[in-house]
Amino acid sequence: MAMTAADAWWWPYAMILVAGWFATDVWRWLGVLASGRLREDSEVMIFVRCVATALVAGVISRLILFPIGALETAPVALRILAVAVGFAAFLAARQRVVVGVAVAEVVLVAGWFALAIPAT
Repeated sequence: MAMTAADAWWWPYAMILVAGWFATDVWRWLGVLASGRLREDSEVMIFVRCVATALVAGVISRLILFPIGALETAPVALRILAVAVGFAAFLAARQRVVVGVAVAEVVLVAGWFALAIPAT
């Protein structure tokens, strides 16, 4: 029986590499080419910004309300508290994303440890 490229062990990895490159790099280059011609306050850019913001909000909502993996073990109230405190820190730090994310992570991990330690 003859071995084809689809039967080789490396074929799935090659397809992932090609599909991953094509799905992302082509759009990046098209964005670079089009960016010089687009105004930041144009209707297209406002629409793109709205869609990107909605996607991020959807992912964050899913992580809070329907988490998978280790985050599932944290209570919903703790996840909501971590997001609220992180958002407040983000606003207090003049809208620095790194500060908001770091504070939310610290609150989440501290809450996890506090809940994991049995009361004496």
